Amino acid sequence: MNQTKVLLNIAKTHLLTKFRQTSTAALGVTFGIGAYITLVSFMTGLNKMLDDMILNQTPHVHIYNEIQPSEEQPIQRYETFKNAFNVVHTVKPKQNQNRIHDALPIIQKLNRDPNVLCALPQVRAQVFYVAGTIEMGGTITGIDIMKEVEYFNFADYIVEGNPVDLKNTDNGILLGIGIAEDMSLEIGDRVQVTSTSGTVFPLKIVGFFQSGLAEIDNARSYTTIKTAQKLVQGATNYITDINLKLRNISEAPAVAGSVERQFGLTAVDINEANAQFETGTTIRNLITYAVSITLLIVAGFGIYNILNMLIYEKMNDIAILKATGFSGGDVQLIFIMQALIIGIVGGILGLIIGIGLAHLIDGIPFETEALPTVSTYPVNHNPWFYAIGITFAIISTFLAGYLPSRRAKRMDPVKIIRGQ
Repeated sequence: MNQTKVLLNIAKTHLLTKFRQTSTAALGVTFGIGAYITLVSFMTGLNKMLDDMILNQTPHVHIYNEIQPSEEQPIQRYETFKNAFNVVHTVKPKQNQNRIHDALPIIQKLNRDPNVLCALPQVRAQVFYVAGTIEMGGTITGIDIMKEVEYFNFADYIVEGNPVDLKNTDNGILLGIGIAEDMSLEIGDRVQVTSTSGTVFPLKIVGFFQSGLAEIDNARSYTTIKTAQKLVQGATNYITDINLKLRNISEAPAVAGSVERQFGLTAVDINEANAQFETGTTIRNLITYAVSITLLIVAGFGIYNILNMLIYEKMNDIAILKATGFSGGDVQLIFIMQALIIGIVGGILGLIIGIGLAHLIDGIPFETEALPTVSTYPVNHNPWFYAIGITFAIISTFLAGYLPSRRAKRMDPVKIIRGQ
């Protein structure tokens, strides 16, 4: 114990006598760790914001009845042409409705599935929005507004109004912000909605929503399921889509495949629906971590160079230590202690700077129409980043000190003194 204390005192003395070099090495670690924490916190926060913007609005599994061409054509029913090679041009789709048959029993069965958190029905319809002489095409979706708020964070995208107002208002509508701006509409106004069958409904605007995606905000609006069913002249069991929220998102492909086999419907899982977006997220994360690790490695090389030069400058001290009875292992331990002291001090200062900069960025105002729910720059304050930063600082400084300390361990004090 006393020997370790003596070695530690010698290490501190060496560092303090070369304070400028020690400070330079510590600052290398400090700014390396600080830059790593700042960069990785900001970039992962940005990636998470972009992921949430897309994935919060995307069901884990989307179920609908896809209209497809008939697999069996009339010519195949004639025995004369049954075994012939038949070519049929301009194949027409089956005369099916968009709605899901027996939707309510399917929803009940899906809600009993242990993998399914909830199954929410929707009614989609192509419509024209009419206000005065202005007419715009788009879609209207009937939803269970309070369930959408609970499971899909729908309230985050309502920029004016309240979701409860849609639930409590007969023939109410949440209008896309792009439609509202183009048609100069405000809350409380009425907009005429015309379905493809010619049905005209005056709907009262109870709020505006903004998803951040222009193609959605300029075309889509939301109403209650009951109102949407009246708009398409459908019965109370008229449902066009079912959105699933799963307990484990990784089960989405398996659940989608099971739904298609069991009910004969089209089921698109979240991975398939957002394949390109997922690829972009993976690449952004890869670049973020690659740049961050590079910063830490550069800091480690700086420490290595400084300690390497320190050993050459301390050759006389090494010779004296060995001549007075210190072993090569003791000398090596002294230089490793110096490296660890630099790593710990620099790492702690780097953590303080990184956390400070991350919170500073988190408080900078950031407002854009494309991201209505974001008021400041996104930052991910994950404690793992801090743990990784300080751990890497200690490991990198240990290695940076261990390699040159091996040379100090093998030095012959007689050769050093003769050289002097």
